[in-house]
Amino acid sequence: MNFLELPKIELHCHLDGSVRIETIIDIAQKEGIQLPSFDKKELQKELIAPLECDSLEEYLKRFSLPNLVMQSKESLRRITFELFEDATRENVKYLEVRFGPLLHTLKGLDVEEVIQCVIEGMREAESCYEIKGNIILSCLRSMSVESAFEVVEKGKRFLGKGVVAIDLCASEEEGFCERFREPIALAKEYGYRVTIHAGETGIGKNVLEAVELLGAERIGHGVFIKECAEAYRKVKERQVVLEMCPTSNVQTKAVKHYSDHPIYKFHKDGIKVTISTDNRTVSETTMSKEIHLVNKEFNLSEEDYRQIYLNSVEASFATQETKEWCLAQY
Repeated sequence: MNFLELPKIELHCHLDGSVRIETIIDIAQKEGIQLPSFDKKELQKELIAPLECDSLEEYLKRFSLPNLVMQSKESLRRITFELFEDATRENVKYLEVRFGPLLHTLKGLDVEEVIQCVIEGMREAESCYEIKGNIILSCLRSMSVESAFEVVEKGKRFLGKGVVAIDLCASEEEGFCERFREPIALAKEYGYRVTIHAGETGIGKNVLEAVELLGAERIGHGVFIKECAEAYRKVKERQVVLEMCPTSNVQTKAVKHYSDHPIYKFHKDGIKVTISTDNRTVSETTMSKEIHLVNKEFNLSEEDYRQIYLNSVEASFATQETKEWCLAQY
């Protein structure tokens, strides 16, 4: 299979983890932002997580630097546009980008302005390229429950205008779902779709709770349902879709090696899996690379890939019209 030519759907991609290194340098110079270095090779060491990370926490440290240059309207528009542009070059037809709006208010932008700028960057890319997209608003589990309510409330007016879903991300502790029941319930009431990061760091039960307590339709990662029979059964039974990111999962030590990744086993057992990058820059990856890695380890057939593509279209939070357009691309 020629992975570059295949049409692709990406459902799990973080904006702040997918910023071009040249863009970080350029914005920092224009806006007078101090970086550890203005040399591309030196910055790569700060931005790209090694394959041998100790943990998810070490991996997450790579996000503080891009955030420095994501505090102005222009930079948010540009970075979003460039991410869609990069995705287009790999024949990604539909991309859902997620980000935490509260992280981009450090220099005076309000949450609505932040969301508006990201949507504008996406719309500009859609007008230039053959790609469609939507935005997922992330609430950080490391922040307060009140902050999640704030994101839900302020993102509400963008529903159906670029924003489609709510997400919980950042460090994963056991039992986090209980704490966020109310803001996620409110989000569902407003019409947000729900995807939750869970089961990324050895806690399969979190996936079960994300589905049962929060009504998650999709799970970010979900690797550790393999350690929790009840979570595994529930995901399979309810056809909850797993957004799987192989390279990121090796880096965060969700799995030791690519060969240990459960994606193919899940797929063959009837669990709906999708393939994503998680973070193009932090994981130094692309959709083509992720598909290539899965194929290399598990010898994907064309039918396997087609099924994953169809799962991804169906699981997307796109309109029926966009889904039909995506299906026609294959």
